[in-house]
Amino acid sequence: MAGRMLPQWAAIAKPIIGMLHLPPLPGSPRYGGKLDAIHDAVLRDAQALAEGGVHGLILENFGDVPFYPAAVPPHVIAHMTALAAGIRARFDLPLGINVLRNDGRAALAIAHAAGASFIRVNVLSGVRVADQGIIQGIAHELLRDRAILGADVKIFADVDVKHSVPLSDRPLADEVSDTLHRGLADALIVSGWATGQKTDPRQVREVKAAAGSAPVFVGSGVTADNAREYAPFCDGFIIGSAFKRNGRASEPVDVDRVRALVAGTLRVPSAS
Repeated sequence: MAGRMLPQWAAIAKPIIGMLHLPPLPGSPRYGGKLDAIHDAVLRDAQALAEGGVHGLILENFGDVPFYPAAVPPHVIAHMTALAAGIRARFDLPLGINVLRNDGRAALAIAHAAGASFIRVNVLSGVRVADQGIIQGIAHELLRDRAILGADVKIFADVDVKHSVPLSDRPLADEVSDTLHRGLADALIVSGWATGQKTDPRQVREVKAAAGSAPVFVGSGVTADNAREYAPFCDGFIIGSAFKRNGRASEPVDVDRVRALVAGTLRVPSAS
């Protein structure tokens, strides 16, 4: 299974990935006008996550609300590429890229240019209704981009992604099957209804049952207390808000919270 995820995690039972939530980038409504401050903030958070013991990072344009539903402007790609390259130069951890809301093609381009290991795609297959409107799957373009580039970049895809609802009722197992076998995802992510909200353990169990040997990550609401609920049915954790000061996504990463949560999460039993 580690090969389907990343070879760097071969000896790690349940990799823990820390989120790098970017402040608003140039061009977004809340941009503060100081590009150096963005670079300093993301490197500070990356340092805290690395010192705290995470096994990987994901860089995400979290502050760029309201998000484009599909393709982002070239300047977003340029700034994220520069930031990703800076992180790769400083930290020897696998790096992922997520370009919100659903620009997986840009994420792949950034990852390929900066030497990142994986990307996150919110809607790889199917259709979702979100605050950006109707979000459509991009697997048909993304997988061809990866083939053209010859990029060794894994695709982590959400199922029943947060901040959205399905266009029509559909069994979750069917979505899992399509995402893996028709969308060709390398790993799956299950999350709660919104950023920082607890993921339903029953949903994690259902996704893992349908996913078989494919890796499944819990993507929101993980704490040291509830990690045991997920452990038998997941292969890793993606943690953002819980690593931040006061547990708020908008705050800086708190290295003490990272250390405590990583230590607690690593003590959970392995999936059966």
